[in-house]
Amino acid sequence: MSRRSGILEFAVLGLLRESPMHGYELRKRLNTSLGVFRAFSYGTLYPCLKTLVANGWLIEEPGQTAEEAPATALAGRRAKIVYRLTAAGKEHFEQLLSQTGPDAYEDEHFAARFAFFGQTSRDVRMRVLEGRRSRLEERLEKMRASLARTRERLDDYTLELQRHGMESVEREVRWLNELIESERAGRDLRGSASGETAQQDTTSGATGGLPRPGDDTRPDTPGDTAT
Repeated sequence: MSRRSGILEFAVLGLLRESPMHGYELRKRLNTSLGVFRAFSYGTLYPCLKTLVANGWLIEEPGQTAEEAPATALAGRRAKIVYRLTAAGKEHFEQLLSQTGPDAYEDEHFAARFAFFGQTSRDVRMRVLEGRRSRLEERLEKMRASLARTRERLDDYTLELQRHGMESVEREVRWLNELIESERAGRDLRGSASGETAQQDTTSGATGGLPRPGDDTRPDTPGDTAT
């Protein structure tokens, strides 16, 4: 399984843990709620769903209406299929949520993991956040060293591009520092003291209005923004 396929399976299981959905709705949720999946198609989603069904993690059920089905499905008069998470699928997703290996710190996987932090235990959230911060600090150090070696050979525009990349990483490190501080203090992202509230309010299976990795959360600095 490729890394991207693994991320997609994780996200699909997480969304279906909230409620059963048909393929069109799943694709829409992946596109609008999880930026990492903005550029993917039904040709990517449906093989993933078939694999999850074959593994026993999802079951297919007949849908009630076809009003939102893709045009290709309507043309073929196929009934809309609804996908539901099985008990085995829920258990598998919970196992994935508990994993904190190096893949959890990478750009795409971290974005997907963060989207489901509301379903993740505090200790796992801390390990993922600290691992991501460590990974970015290593990246930043390499970028600074590279810029120091090549600065004299770069034209002004390339130099600005290098600086922009470094500033983006620096912003995310500051953002992670704030999140880690809040987690350690037992606060949710709105700053109120809480235990379970922090876990429930962080997100409901999607990033919603939360800052995305790479965005600057300081009020005096504009942020940046990937289904």
